[in-house]
Amino acid sequence: MSETWITIIGYTASICMILGYLPQAIVTIRTRDTDGIALPTFCMLGLGSIFFVIQGFALNNWPLVITNVITTICSVIIFGIKFYNDHIRKR
Repeated sequence: MSETWITIIGYTASICMILGYLPQAIVTIRTRDTDGIALPTFCMLGLGSIFFVIQGFALNNWPLVITNVITTICSVIIFGIKFYNDHIRKR
């Protein structure tokens, strides 16, 4: 497979990942409803995204970096809302 096709596949995967993840993040940020979210799951998703960012930089793979920077930011925001709802608000 040529490098051009591999790049196209990488950017297509990035777009799909962002469009699949971002709507849920936006709804969670707007509604602040995190009852259906498991905190350990979002911790693992966030860590996975961080490691993919590191791998993307190491491989000079910009679709991997861009996608996972966006998903890491969303995961951190949702983690913060979830932590606030579960541990601070419920006091």
